[in-house]
Amino acid sequence: MNYETLLISVNDRIAFVTINRTEKLNALNAQCRNELKTLFTDLRVTHDVDAVILTGAGDKAFVAGVDISEMATLNAHSAEKFASSGQSVFDLIHHLGKPVIAAVNGHALGGGCELAMACHIRIASENATFGQTEVNLGVIPGYGGTQRLARIIGIGRAMEMILTGRRIDAREALSIGLISSVVPFTELIPAAEAVARMILSKGQAAIHLALKAVSAATETPLSEGLKIEAKCFGECFNSQDAKEGITAFLQKRKPLFKGK
Repeated sequence: MNYETLLISVNDRIAFVTINRTEKLNALNAQCRNELKTLFTDLRVTHDVDAVILTGAGDKAFVAGVDISEMATLNAHSAEKFASSGQSVFDLIHHLGKPVIAAVNGHALGGGCELAMACHIRIASENATFGQTEVNLGVIPGYGGTQRLARIIGIGRAMEMILTGRRIDAREALSIGLISSVVPFTELIPAAEAVARMILSKGQAAIHLALKAVSAATETPLSEGLKIEAKCFGECFNSQDAKEGITAFLQKRKPLFKGK
């Protein structure tokens, strides 16, 4: 499929996805959301892709938010549908079954911050800024921001960010656990790729099951999450990689994982 708002390339099991609306600071419009939905639906079943790096074109913005012009005519009913539609796309990314790394360059505001949080790992450039700035428009986050932000940085800090609409820089985002690292802009994609390559060097059955188990930590009570963890742990032993990893450890050699 040809995409008008996305740039896609694949290099040795990693899909590089770039939101390409630089004239709008990569703001998400309906077309972009639909293209993200189509793309990630395809990536779920693309056998030669085992990790995704998601970023924004240019050096000013990862995603500066949603396209505000699309919100101008919403009423209560259509706004709820608008939010649910965006949430479904971000849920698809979060539950892809493959690690998705957000390489956050520049502004990640409103829907952009929510998109970054839907990814499993977030790495930011030094010029990155984050914020759930929706209250400045008289609305609240609608693409998962009230839920994911509280789960990632804690309810107190999330309340402060959401209720004030305050933007934070990359260093503060790192200090509160919103992102995992900060690098110079020119090193952003290489840093994200290095993390992806490290993940790809592991047993892939374990990676897929770890994604499932860790996601349960924010979506279920502890007792249910522990059951999911035990089940996923058990399922690891259906894989050849688990047998290889344990055998290699006992033989004091590097494992040769085959992704099976």
